[in-house]
Amino acid sequence: MKIGFIQGRLLDSENKKKIQFFPAKNWKKEIKIAIKNKINLIEWTINIENIKKNPIYNEKLLLQLIKFKKKNNIKINSVTCDFFMQKPFYKLKKKKDKIKNLEILKKVIKNGQKIGIQLFILPLVDNSSIESFNQEKELVSSLNEKNFLKLLKKKSQILFESDYSPKKIIKFIKKFNLKKFGINYDTGNSASLNYKVRKEKTYFKYVKNIHIKDRLKNGPSVRLGNGNWDYISFFNILKKIKYNNNLILQTARAKNGNHVEEINISKKFILNLL
Repeated sequence: MKIGFIQGRLLDSENKKKIQFFPAKNWKKEIKIAIKNKINLIEWTINIENIKKNPIYNEKLLLQLIKFKKKNNIKINSVTCDFFMQKPFYKLKKKKDKIKNLEILKKVIKNGQKIGIQLFILPLVDNSSIESFNQEKELVSSLNEKNFLKLLKKKSQILFESDYSPKKIIKFIKKFNLKKFGINYDTGNSASLNYKVRKEKTYFKYVKNIHIKDRLKNGPSVRLGNGNWDYISFFNILKKIKYNNNLILQTARAKNGNHVEEINISKKFILNLL
């Protein structure tokens, strides 16, 4: 298991209203901070607000990222598509808006693959939570469309992060080609929803990436070990199934603004459990 962090967590958020936000002004600075702290695995993130300033969307900036990535020996295996959560196409009324949002996703996949991103995480939580049969049907049919599937080259996959119950998420993921689709598991979201890991383990064979955080039941993120996350049972299960994919720190921000120290505390917490 390799430990990484989600982009933007080592800096003050450039949008104070959001805990997670692409650092358009300081993404290079953050990568250097990560390397200095011996963390070279990064999960990229893309918001809708500043998407044109994001190298995974902007081809000119993409060339900068490719050079910077190679020079600094960093790994970017995954990207969290927060823009998808902000404007899920299956909830939009106008056809042109639906098409536009799907085109954004396609562009992100194409560009992401150019720098080695294999995992494209689509959040189906909060604003993008599936609320009806028709919404699910539209999502499934659109992503199963032949031309869309052709975009996913070689080992590339789309991973869903869902608030579905264990039984429901198994039925959902089986509607897709399992070579091209999987699940991103979020420890904090499950803790908040009070899902029990012993029941969730039934779908862990589909889990290809894990977001690590802790949350109170029906509440906010807190420092690892201080919430409703049953981390002991969780890591015992990971060891039993021999999980060997990434663990991405998506932990609570430091209250004192020392985000690097907070990430290092979280990293140490996880290392003690491996």
